[in-house]
Amino acid sequence: MSKHILESLTLPGTLASLSSIGNYVMKVAAAAGIDKSAAYRLRLAVDEIATNCVVHGYDEGGLEGMLYLGGSIDDKTLTVYIEDTAMPYDPRQTPAPDDLDVPLEEREIGGLGVFLALRGVDQFEYEYVNGRNRSIFIMNRTSDDKPKAG
Repeated sequence: MSKHILESLTLPGTLASLSSIGNYVMKVAAAAGIDKSAAYRLRLAVDEIATNCVVHGYDEGGLEGMLYLGGSIDDKTLTVYIEDTAMPYDPRQTPAPDDLDVPLEEREIGGLGVFLALRGVDQFEYEYVNGRNRSIFIMNRTSDDKPKAG
């Protein structure tokens, strides 16, 4: 199986970086031949986790830091990761909302974005490595999605 390592991106851990993160995700999704619908779901997922890194990890913690993006493409998948240096936090530990049938104005705040983000990708993994949170997003490349040679 061949694996292509994607160019990495390092940005300030601020909300102003979200546009660049979104552009990066769409660029690598296109390079992997991911269809537009799946690419937008991936962008939404990465955007949600990046936003949480900035707001909850850095801003609320009184911290400053960077966001690190990278990934790889192999024959079957596109893998994108985002890392931050805030306190360890596994997004999978965010409880799924249990009030989805309740009118919006009556719902508890929080958790819905992470819930939707993690459901929008084919696989999500988390690890804490070398002082960094690493959220890993994996999208399957179907044979129909692969770029055509030529």
